[in-house]
Amino acid sequence: MTDDPWGGLLSPAMAEALDRWLLTEAATRDRSIHTVTAYRADLLAFLHFLALHWGESVPPSGLARLRQTDMRAFAASERTRGLGARSLARRMSGVRSFLRWTADREGLDVSAALSTRSPKYTRSLPRPLTPLQAQDTLDRVADHGTPWVGARDLAVLTLLWGSGLRISEALALEGTDWPFPEGLVIRGKGGRERQVPVLDVARQAVARYLDLCPWGHQADRPLFRGIRGGRLTAGAVEAAMRQARAALGLPASATPHALRHSFATHLLSAGGDLRTIQELLGHASLSTTQVYTGVDNAQLMAVYHAAHPRG
Repeated sequence: MTDDPWGGLLSPAMAEALDRWLLTEAATRDRSIHTVTAYRADLLAFLHFLALHWGESVPPSGLARLRQTDMRAFAASERTRGLGARSLARRMSGVRSFLRWTADREGLDVSAALSTRSPKYTRSLPRPLTPLQAQDTLDRVADHGTPWVGARDLAVLTLLWGSGLRISEALALEGTDWPFPEGLVIRGKGGRERQVPVLDVARQAVARYLDLCPWGHQADRPLFRGIRGGRLTAGAVEAAMRQARAALGLPASATPHALRHSFATHLLSAGGDLRTIQELLGHASLSTTQVYTGVDNAQLMAVYHAAHPRG
């Protein structure tokens, strides 16, 4: 059962309901462990606030008392604590999902609470690297004092830029995944599977890394290995990227994830359609992929303003 970090403010019935909802989300909606953990924190924050706000622990049936004023008070409290608009919108979304589930289960009317508007926020655009910046970054990462480490980092980052993998997806690859087929099956967020193309340059980069790697290729071990032979961590790849961007004078936004953004943006610039890019990235919703049209338009306007400066 969910622990109550606030000393008894969460009623046993509410703790049980929260556990059941989280299990339902994980089982029926393929939520990742990270999403479930975030939802748990969001709901505990909300239920803790509600107990203090009303002066008593709240059973599931008590949620029928919720009004817009309660939801607004919670939102104001979170903003006062320093929660940003985007994080608050995510938190409120989780609360609404839990309220809808509880209402169906308990036969409650929570329409007053659900009618509260979500906080508005401006979605920041991804900041991809240009093709030249991406290539320079890969060249710099490969130039490492320990050749097999440089070859390894180059192989990982080539998969991010050339196939649009998330860093977690690249590092989750096993020895049994090699040699890569033309279409590599990737299990991404929420357990969703997709097939991504593997360019020859990426295949060659992985082959060279395995030739140099002290442990070689072992089918029963992770494909990408750390210094001591265990699975390579995201922190090690991020450190390599930090060193490369410092040497090249690139902004802090030049992270491993920026190479995935670059994959999408460069495809779009080359005439790729959004549906195909959505499938390659493994986005559940097209609206998530559509943010790259904003990136492309922003780059276009930057070129326009550079060519036609105002007097």
